Amino acid sequence: MKVLFVCSGNTCRSPMAEGYLSSKNSENLTVSSAGFISEGEKVSKNAVAVMKEIGIDISAHRSRLINADMLSADRIFCMSESHKQALLSFGVSENKISVLSGGIPDPFGQDINAYRVCRDRIVAAIDKEFFPFEVLRAEKEDIKDIARLEKECFSCPWSENAVLEAMNHKTVFFKAVKDKKTIGYISVTAVAGEGYINNIAVSKACRGQGVGTYLLDRAIRFGKEEKLEFLSLEVRASNKNAISLYEKSGFLNEGIRKNFYENPKEDGIIMTRRFDK
Repeated sequence: MKVLFVCSGNTCRSPMAEGYLSSKNSENLTVSSAGFISEGEKVSKNAVAVMKEIGIDISAHRSRLINADMLSADRIFCMSESHKQALLSFGVSENKISVLSGGIPDPFGQDINAYRVCRDRIVAAIDKEFFPFEVLRAEKEDIKDIARLEKECFSCPWSENAVLEAMNHKTVFFKAVKDKKTIGYISVTAVAGEGYINNIAVSKACRGQGVGTYLLDRAIRFGKEEKLEFLSLEVRASNKNAISLYEKSGFLNEGIRKNFYENPKEDGIIMTRRFDK
């Protein structure tokens, strides 16, 4: 599905929206943004700054004028009702135009706090529209669901007792919940200022929807909250999709564990995301 975000100048709101949705790396989405009044302008410094605060770099963005090819997008999200009316005057079908969150006020010319408010409204609206699930801290009552996902996703799954043992020994679990059902989880063990991601699992029926990215983002946020030096993990050398996900989230290849995995036997690549102090 092609998604287009539209605002006036394509230097504040729509680039933030494009950057955020693109960061989710959903294989089913192609994301772009455009505006009505400028071409080739740099994105606002405050927009760059507030997106960097959540780990997204939009500094390379340059404003684009809307053209006919862009308007062929499957879904178009405007930042105001006036933008919608302008698109309707171009002959765009009303069925594919939405005003994001009922309207996102323009922060242009205001201080950085106004940009943070704008960013947070955009993020919340996109989450609600595209990712109808929550990421929450998992508790002991979630152990059965976590063990179920382990059996579905891994050849050597953790048992319920293994999950309980991990919870009792400094391992934190986060779960992705959709329609009151746990559809994914990630676990992180933090010891002496260092973090280790043990497993990340997403139900087969819910893959390709950004669930894994959301879970990984939550683990990264946990690492920053806990002031960890780094987060590290192992991944099968043949798991190209997972490796790509980790690379896009700032993890680097730092070595190989020979024959780390069983069933089938395979090397594990060590990937690490280090945090700036």
